[in-house]
Amino acid sequence: MALRFTTAGESHGPGLVAIVEGLPAGLELDRGRIDREMARRQLGHGRGGRMKIESDSVEVRSGIRHGRTLGSPIALLVANRDYANWEERMNPWPVEAEVAESHLPRPGHADLTGAQKYGHRDVRNVLERASARETAARVAAGAIAKELLRALGVSVHSHVLRIASVAAPERGDLGPEDFAAVDESPVRCLDGEAAEAMVAEIDRLRKENESLGGVFEVRAFGLVPGLGSHVAWDERLDGRLAGAVVSIQAVKGVSVGEAWDVAAARGSESHDEIFWSQERGYYRESNRAGGVEGGMSNGEPLVVRGALKPISTLTKPLRSVDTESKQPAQAMRERTDSTVVPAAGVVAEAMVALVLARCYREKFGGDHIDDVRAALAAYRERIDWRR
Repeated sequence: MALRFTTAGESHGPGLVAIVEGLPAGLELDRGRIDREMARRQLGHGRGGRMKIESDSVEVRSGIRHGRTLGSPIALLVANRDYANWEERMNPWPVEAEVAESHLPRPGHADLTGAQKYGHRDVRNVLERASARETAARVAAGAIAKELLRALGVSVHSHVLRIASVAAPERGDLGPEDFAAVDESPVRCLDGEAAEAMVAEIDRLRKENESLGGVFEVRAFGLVPGLGSHVAWDERLDGRLAGAVVSIQAVKGVSVGEAWDVAAARGSESHDEIFWSQERGYYRESNRAGGVEGGMSNGEPLVVRGALKPISTLTKPLRSVDTESKQPAQAMRERTDSTVVPAAGVVAEAMVALVLARCYREKFGGDHIDDVRAALAAYRERIDWRR
């Protein structure tokens, strides 16, 4: 049984749509939790004016009845409130008004290459879909995936490790309880002192018309060993996770576990030794692998990081070329954020949840959620998994 999802929609179009296929029937969903996931994507010091316009919530169009999944495809709609201000420019049908075209591609964005690839004169035909506004639909889909994982004893969390030059102290001892108040931080950072410094860095560089990148971390707890597989390249869990996270707009790098540290360490310092006890069964005293060995989950907490480049829309535009006249020009200036690293962590939670939910569906199948739970329980008993 495969879980699949896709999204549709443009940044300033009527709305965004997510379709999720492959969930079992009978899964109970919490509407409040789903809407809270949507609100979390809009958090973070350094967000721009768009967040004052949108107040995202999910409208269910199919696949759910009276709060439970039906086993059929789930269609989710996230309306764009800002469409009211863009109805002429983004109407799906011809309009009488003359709509100005955009010919000033932004360095670092999809504008120029997308226009070349698809034969568009107006780069707005590219940027509207390439926009990170699309991630609202991903978070909607991820919220549904999180509900499945929750029913199977898995939780997914994130926090910010770095914004620009300011880094938070790293901690290897984090558990689910440590993330209870992470969204109360203005930058979703678990270290208060580092959070203050990050806010100051955002404010300082925003005054200089700069945007900021950074690093977020996603952790998942409660996974059983054996998600993913070593037998084929496209079934490896770390490969799936890396592809899912780097697909998020502006993410340029992904690591699983202590990837960059162990690359510079000795072999004896790089791997997680295996132990066994009557009380715990198999266990490890370290987690340098980030919960993935040989392309499969090993039962330790999953640790995935993403490196986000600074946003390519700057309030002081970079140099570019007018694609009509071919003359030097400044890149177009859109309404923008200073940084989206805190929000990117929430989007990455959604993507990680979707990958993990797919792995659970592939491994345990089941047309009804009770079938899934029964298959999971039988597997845990077979491998004598005691956590």
